[in-house]
Amino acid sequence: MKALVINCTLKKSPEPSNTRALADVVARRLVSYGVEVRHVRAVDLAIAPGVTSDEGDGDEWPEVHRALLESQILVMASPTWLGRPSSVAQRVLERMDALLSETDDEGRPVAYNRVAGVVVTGNEDGAHHVISEIAGALGDIGYTVPGQAWTYWHLGPGAGPDYLDDERGHDWSDKTGRAMAANLHGVAKALQQNPLGPPPS
Repeated sequence: MKALVINCTLKKSPEPSNTRALADVVARRLVSYGVEVRHVRAVDLAIAPGVTSDEGDGDEWPEVHRALLESQILVMASPTWLGRPSSVAQRVLERMDALLSETDDEGRPVAYNRVAGVVVTGNEDGAHHVISEIAGALGDIGYTVPGQAWTYWHLGPGAGPDYLDDERGHDWSDKTGRAMAANLHGVAKALQQNPLGPPPS
């Protein structure tokens, strides 16, 4: 089984990413279940605006698209900015819109029988709003979003420390992240054994 973690931080590599650090909690637990995990930091790629799987010359989205189709588990990870998902997360979701019109050999949307969850970090509240926006979009695309397939970290209103700089709240966020991994893995296995069929005509 394979998992893809798409980190939608605004920070380019090799700058430390708080969002990557929390996503790593989920990834490590998935690895403990025997899942092969790949990480993509979307801001490092030249992802063109658009809603197709290939927007032409210089567009690096096609390699992410291939990774999505190779993975049974998707973890979308985003910081919170102005109470909303990052602009990078929005760009990724817009490009994933193309999956709605792509089907497999049995006529199923290609996101069917794949699971997805959400990781969110930020200094201010709004995590549940970000989770609901991303999870709702993933459900629209065709992913199965298991119950409690999310985790987040923040330290209340106003500017403050980052996840990497402050240990407060880590126990809860990390425990919730491990539960997220367990739920993603469990539902992914169930869908492998009893896959959804194509939508009724």
